[in-house]
Amino acid sequence: MVRVMLAPREQPDSSWDASVEVIQGSLTDEQTIFRAVSGAHVIIHLASAQWWGRTQDLQAVDLDGTRAVVAAARAARVGRIILVSQLGATSSSAFPLLRVKGLVEDAVRTSGLAYTILRPGILFGEDDSFINHIAMQMAVTPGLFLMPGRGETALHPLYVEDLVKAVCCTLDGMQTVDEVIEFGGAEYISLEDLLFTVMRVTGIYRTIIGVPPYMLRWINSVYERILPRTLITGQWFDILAANRTARLGNTYQYFGFQPRRIEDTLLTYMRGRRFFAAGLRYSFRRRPRRR
Repeated sequence: MVRVMLAPREQPDSSWDASVEVIQGSLTDEQTIFRAVSGAHVIIHLASAQWWGRTQDLQAVDLDGTRAVVAAARAARVGRIILVSQLGATSSSAFPLLRVKGLVEDAVRTSGLAYTILRPGILFGEDDSFINHIAMQMAVTPGLFLMPGRGETALHPLYVEDLVKAVCCTLDGMQTVDEVIEFGGAEYISLEDLLFTVMRVTGIYRTIIGVPPYMLRWINSVYERILPRTLITGQWFDILAANRTARLGNTYQYFGFQPRRIEDTLLTYMRGRRFFAAGLRYSFRRRPRRR
C-alpha cells in the first residue's frame, strides 16, 4: 500500500490509483506526521522549499520539517527513510540552499534509521521549476536574457522520471542502504549551452548577456519585494555558483538503467508551449505557505 502526505491545499493527482491513501497536513503538525508514518516500512521524503522559498522557508520546511519526520519515524519504528537531496549539499557550505540540504542530510544520517540519501543533478520535466522557468523568463523579457557569470558552470540534468526509476530501484536494492549516492543524466552541459538548448527547443531566441552573479542576486531581491513569486530565486544562484556534476556512469552502476538525454527529452514536451502566459501566471500566484 502507498500512503501520501500532502500539504493542506494540495490536491491529489487524478491519475493516482484508488488504493493510494492520502493524508493532508502540515510538517508542523506532529500528530498528522505520526499518523502518516505509522505502519510504514519506508518513507520517501521529498518535501522542500527549494524552488519557491527564501532562506527562512528552507529552514522551516526542509530542516525543521525533516527533523519532525525523523522524530515521528523513530516513534513509529519505521524501517528506512529515502531522502532526495541535492548535488553539492554540505553543512559547511557558504550557500544557504546547500548548507540547509547538508544539515538535512546530517539529521537523516544521525537519526538511527536505515537511510539512503540520493543527490541527483538538477531535475527537469514537464512541470519543473528550472528549465521551464528559464523559458518563461526568456518569454517575458523582450530581447535579452541575463545570465549569471560567463555561463561556464557545469550542470548534470536528470529527467524526473529517471529519478522516479532510481527511487524504485533503491527500494529493492539493499546495496543502497546507508549510502549517499550522487548521480545525474546522460551528459554534462554548461549553463550557456543549456540556454541555447532551451532557445532551440522553444523557438524563443534572446541575446544572452553575462552579468556578475552578485548583481543578479541584488536584482532578484528587488523583484522578490515586488512580486508574489519570482521565476528565478536566490536558490538558483546557490546551485549555479560551482560545477554540480556526478560521475557519468553512476546511474547505470547503482540503478541499472541509462538516463535520458536532455535535448531529446525537452523536444517531447516543450515545443509549442506558451511560456509568456505561464510566466505571468506564476509570478502573480500566491507563494505557498510553509508546511
